[in-house]
Amino acid sequence: MNLSGKNILITGASTGIGYELALQLADYNCNLILTARRKELLDALSDKIRSKCKVVFYQSDVSNSEDTRDTYKKIINEFGSIDIAILNAGVDQKTRVNNFNVDDAVRTMGVNFFGLVNWIELLLPVFMKEKRGMIVGVTSLADAKGFPGSGYYCASKAAASHLLESIRVDLKKYNIKVITVKPGFVKTPMTDRNEFQMPFLMDVDRAVKIMIKGIIKEKSVIEFPFVTSMSTKILKCMPYSLFEFLFSRELKKRKS
Repeated sequence: MNLSGKNILITGASTGIGYELALQLADYNCNLILTARRKELLDALSDKIRSKCKVVFYQSDVSNSEDTRDTYKKIINEFGSIDIAILNAGVDQKTRVNNFNVDDAVRTMGVNFFGLVNWIELLLPVFMKEKRGMIVGVTSLADAKGFPGSGYYCASKAAASHLLESIRVDLKKYNIKVITVKPGFVKTPMTDRNEFQMPFLMDVDRAVKIMIKGIIKEKSVIEFPFVTSMSTKILKCMPYSLFEFLFSRELKKRKS
């Protein structure tokens, strides 16, 4: 796929992977539509890349369906259409059994899963009518298992991955491409808050280069880094008893 001239939406563009995507895609002669909750960060990012490409931004919360719908209408009024939607917005909420509560679960699912659903609901009618378009959903390699301390996050990413996998097949007859991006640990403000060792931590610029290359090649699934991807596949096939033994031992190490 040639990205030149394409109208590309990036949600969660204010920091991390979304921010780096905007920086790198600005060199591809495309038109960028950026959304996030923090307006001041989007403003600064837009100023940084405005000399390279057309860019507009909208303060928007993907977990709020009405807010998302209003944002979509503004984008269509400004650009006429969206060619590629990179649905990247995400949050990481720790799951603590001594403070287990529905609010944290709802917030995590609201952004990581329903934030995806809210945008797809708006995109599909036009994409299906015109028999074109690309949806890129950023999930995680953490969708493979329910990792200790990350129950809400793993569940939300698994739900997102399964949704994308399902509609990828459903939408083929409409010539709509659905891509799932599954990063491992990438150095961003989100992972900087982690209190544990992150094996094969990847710099965000390298991660985004892999993403863009995969999008141009129209790969169905983009996973990285390779070692982490293979490791999660092994964990997925691992007997439950062995998985529980290994991670129970890892948790003891973290506490000691």
